[in-house]
Amino acid sequence: MKKVVLAYSGGLDTSFCAKYLSVEKKMEVYSVIVNTGGFDTDELVEIEEKAYELGAKDHKTIDITGEYYTKCIKYLIFGNILKNNTYPLSVSSERTFQAIAIAEYAKEIGAEYIAHGSTGAGNDQVRFDYVFNILVPEINIITPIRELSLSRDQEIDYLKKSGVIDNWATKSYSINKGLWGTSIGGKETLTSNKSLPEEAYTNKFIDQEEKEIILGFEKGEIHSLNGTVLKDKVNLIKRIDEIASSYAIGRDMHIGDTILGTKGRVAFEAAAPMLIIKAHHALEKHTLTKWQLHWKEQLANWYGMFLHESQYLEPVMRNIEKFLVDSQKSVNGEVILKLAPYRFSVVGINSPNDLMQSDVCEYGEVNKAWKADDVKGFTKILANSLSIYSNVNKMEY
Repeated sequence: MKKVVLAYSGGLDTSFCAKYLSVEKKMEVYSVIVNTGGFDTDELVEIEEKAYELGAKDHKTIDITGEYYTKCIKYLIFGNILKNNTYPLSVSSERTFQAIAIAEYAKEIGAEYIAHGSTGAGNDQVRFDYVFNILVPEINIITPIRELSLSRDQEIDYLKKSGVIDNWATKSYSINKGLWGTSIGGKETLTSNKSLPEEAYTNKFIDQEEKEIILGFEKGEIHSLNGTVLKDKVNLIKRIDEIASSYAIGRDMHIGDTILGTKGRVAFEAAAPMLIIKAHHALEKHTLTKWQLHWKEQLANWYGMFLHESQYLEPVMRNIEKFLVDSQKSVNGEVILKLAPYRFSVVGINSPNDLMQSDVCEYGEVNKAWKADDVKGFTKILANSLSIYSNVNKMEY
């Protein structure tokens, strides 16, 4: 029997793949789940048990949550990255790291094939295949759902006929959860005019009373919550998410261009990412120069686009990361946020590097570094270039 490593999550698509590959293709299925912060211990045990029930010969859990933060999320925060000014790359940022871990595992056990449950319509098929083609080109890729062009209903029918018992009524949506947020696809996201119902979200609206929290940053990295320093960044992000998601903060719909050129629509909930990115950006506005902010935004947009389109392994990404790290030296301090149902606002910041503290002048009030005539002369010279252009071209305004 040929050995296949299956990228497995326990969801509908990968459940179908496990059963199909073991029964129809007569292959030895080595299922592997790469945890990027979306599963707790009990869930991982349940997923493992289900893999064996579906016919897996062996199952492995690989936890890369810490590595995912260090090699990816940290830079998403440094860059204040929101795809199309909306989406914090919750799932798209995970896939490359999951694919790398799967490729390494497949090589380790001498697998002849790697399989994943991507359809033929979205981005994930490209992200997985791209990494596998680079890191393990000698291993063949199998994608049953893509190759058979199956719908979710057809997958469910096959599993039912194969005697697989599950609560199929809950499989209407494809849910992907990780440390940096959860994506939800299906039903309403397949339209252009409908929003998700409350019951489709994984985090439920609980808190209604407004309150303030304080996020601390050190050299751009999230550092503390309400004055308490937590060295474990993963647990710190989870704690922030727990607080903010209870207000149903961070829910939105992302509409964007797929790598294949089509438009796609997916719902997401990302309470911690939205709070952290907006707080970090507010702190940067106080602590960085105009041109630091300008060039950071340009490079961060490219970084986010490359990451979204599976180009994490491109060497220019390491170049951009070095720039982002260097830009964060003075991004230190605390940001006060006010939380309310379905929304939040940035109240203000406290930072030893706050450029509003300068003794040179107070914005809109008093200057101490120049006189009125200095400004008159400066303004005249500043206008000189456009004055010449206007005079030569006889421009009318």
